[in-house]
Amino acid sequence: MGLFDWLKGKFSRDKPPVENSYRYSAFPFFFGATTAGKTVNEMTAMQTTAVYACVRILAESIASLPLHVYQYKDRGKERAPNHPLFYLLHDAPNADMTSFVFRETLMTHLLLWGNAYAQIVWDGAGRVSALYPLQPNKMTIERTDSKELIYSYTAGDDSNPNLPTQTVKLSRRDVLHIAGLGFDGVQGYSPIAMARNAIGLTLACEEFGAAFFKNGARPSGILEHPGLIKNPERLRESWQAAYGGSGNAGKVAILEEGMKYQQISIPPEDAQFLETRKFQTAEVARIFRVPPHLIADLDRATFSNIENQSLEFVRYTLNPWVVRWEQALNKALLLQSEKSRYFVRFNVDGLMRGDYASRMQGYATARQNGWMSSNDIRELEDMNPLSDEDGGNLYLVNGNMIRLNDSKNFAEAGGKNA
Repeated sequence: MGLFDWLKGKFSRDKPPVENSYRYSAFPFFFGATTAGKTVNEMTAMQTTAVYACVRILAESIASLPLHVYQYKDRGKERAPNHPLFYLLHDAPNADMTSFVFRETLMTHLLLWGNAYAQIVWDGAGRVSALYPLQPNKMTIERTDSKELIYSYTAGDDSNPNLPTQTVKLSRRDVLHIAGLGFDGVQGYSPIAMARNAIGLTLACEEFGAAFFKNGARPSGILEHPGLIKNPERLRESWQAAYGGSGNAGKVAILEEGMKYQQISIPPEDAQFLETRKFQTAEVARIFRVPPHLIADLDRATFSNIENQSLEFVRYTLNPWVVRWEQALNKALLLQSEKSRYFVRFNVDGLMRGDYASRMQGYATARQNGWMSSNDIRELEDMNPLSDEDGGNLYLVNGNMIRLNDSKNFAEAGGKNA
């Protein structure tokens, strides 16, 4: 038996074929360091302020949106607070966490690993009774011969009290899976893994800046001595103790016995260190499609465009994530018999509102043209409705507007009267 045959048998024994297995999405990308020489994974990436800020703004935005279960009506929809899912999604999915923490956790997993998983706990009546997050780096997806997906989860701690500390097989029915951008339609790929070189450069820039200030914000150099030094290591240590570190920056160096100091490195301003750090912040914001002003990069933000950038953040950044969440929740949590009557929906209307003057102008146009009532407007402004006696549900139009076909009759009537 050749070496290749031995390796092939060793690594394929008792394992499903490659085409039937969906391994941890970031695994193929983490062999070796980045081009910048830094090891990048989900944990080290979160140590950069830009990645942390992007993940935080997106996770907190999704977690803070109102999430409700709705029921279709003959005309429109209405909330269904009596549905068992309503409390789980709106208030508390399990006994240990709130809905905000649950959604924030899953969204963080989705942004870092490209996938978010939660165990679905069913009660005796076939309804969802609890949802528990699952670590995406401990999950493997396999497809059986019958084309069913099986989720293999390796539990190694007590983060989920429903699972023992061993590999557990879960069916598709028992897992809520929200997948990010991927290539196979089953599992998403980690944005951190796909952009690891850009994030590695960010880590390298931060390490360089920290080392620069550690050395007293002084470029490294060499000490020249005209004679022979018996203990050069002692001289180096004494120089570092006297002038190294940011606390010693600006001290006047005293050179004895004809010694000279010669700078040999490039100053940070010549290497455009600050410009590189700014560019890397924008690079990370580009990865997560977050407007730079939301992570405190205000170089290109102005009073006139800041509102439009915020609205674009809702339309082009949050909205695709919202659709992923809604479709995954509807698919996994609603019974087949309920899907024609109920649906789960985030409410992003509040984020889409403009400034006060623009909202009032829009409401006035809608009110005068008859497609919004007073109560419709008050609901959007989080105000209590008016009664029917006060005209809260009336739809009104301007009386000076008529149909085009009626204009001829008015003209003829006016001519006869003349």
